[in-house]
Amino acid sequence: MTKKEIVKLISDKLQVPQTKTKEIVQLTFDAIVNTLVSDGRIELRNFGVFEVKRRKPRKARNPRTGDSVDVEAKNVVTFQPGKIMEEKVRQAKKVVEPKRKTRKSAVRPSAAPTAGGTVRTEDSATVGHSDSPSPPL
Repeated sequence: MTKKEIVKLISDKLQVPQTKTKEIVQLTFDAIVNTLVSDGRIELRNFGVFEVKRRKPRKARNPRTGDSVDVEAKNVVTFQPGKIMEEKVRQAKKVVEPKRKTRKSAVRPSAAPTAGGTVRTEDSATVGHSDSPSPPL
C-alpha cells in the first residue's frame, strides 16, 4: 500500500477532500520522523514502537568482487509491533506476499538466462535451448 492509497482510504471513509487528508497524513509522517531524530524513540500505543539504534562499524564483502569492505557505523530505524497489531497479523487466515519493485537495470529472475543458453520462466519451461554453449556476455 502506498501513501496515496492510504490518503484515498481515509479520505473516502471520513468524506474529507484528498488534499486535506494528504496534508494530515504527511504531517503525521513528518512528526514521526522529527521525533525519531530528536528523541530517538516514538511509541504509538496499540500500534508499535519506532526506535533509532546505532549499528556498529563492520567488515563486509563486496559480492561482485569478493573484496573486503569497511562499513561505517550508522543509525538505523527499528520497529517493534504492538500487541494488537501482532495478534491481528498472527490470526490472519491468508498471508499476502507483498509486491516487490524491481530495479530498472535488474534482470527479472523469471526470465534470467541459465547455463547452456536456456531461459527459465516462472512455470519452469525451457525456451531457446541449444546444445552449444552460450556466447560470453
